[in-house]
Amino acid sequence: MKPRARRALAIGAGIVSLATAAALVLNAFEENLVFFYSPSQVQAAQTPRDRPFRIGGLVEDGSVQRAADGLQVSFRVTDTAITVPVSYTGALPDLFKEGKGVVAQGRLRDDGVFVADQVLAKHDENYMPPEAAEALQKAGKSLTGAGLQPLGSAAP
Repeated sequence: MKPRARRALAIGAGIVSLATAAALVLNAFEENLVFFYSPSQVQAAQTPRDRPFRIGGLVEDGSVQRAADGLQVSFRVTDTAITVPVSYTGALPDLFKEGKGVVAQGRLRDDGVFVADQVLAKHDENYMPPEAAEALQKAGKSLTGAGLQPLGSAAP
C-alpha cells in the first residue's frame, strides 16, 4: 500500500471515529435532557408522554398529605391558574413547605397524577427558577406580590 493511500485510510478512519463519538455523545445528551413545564402546560397536554420532565410552581396551601410511614407524600403544584396532583415517595427537602416554590421531576400517569422521583425546593426566599417565574407571570400572578424574585434580579 502506498503512503498516500495509507494516509487517506487513516484520515477516513479518524473521521469515522469522530463521527461515531459525536453521535454517541449527542444521543446520551438527548436521553438525559429534561424539560420544565408549568401546570397549565401539563393540563394542555404539551408534555412528553414517553420521557420524564419537570413540573414547577408553588405548593398549594393545605394540599400536603403524608402517609403513616412518613415517606409517601402527596401534594398539589399550582401556577395559580391550574393545579396538578403530585405523588412522591422519599424524604422531602428541608425547605419544602406549602406556599413555596417547588420543582418535581418524574412522569405523568394516565390518571393525571404526576409521579415524582425527585423533588427540589427553592433555596432561599428571594429565588425562583426563571422558568417557574415566567410560568407564574403567564398565569397572571405577580412575583413581587408573592415576595419572590426571578434569578438575576435585584431584591427590592
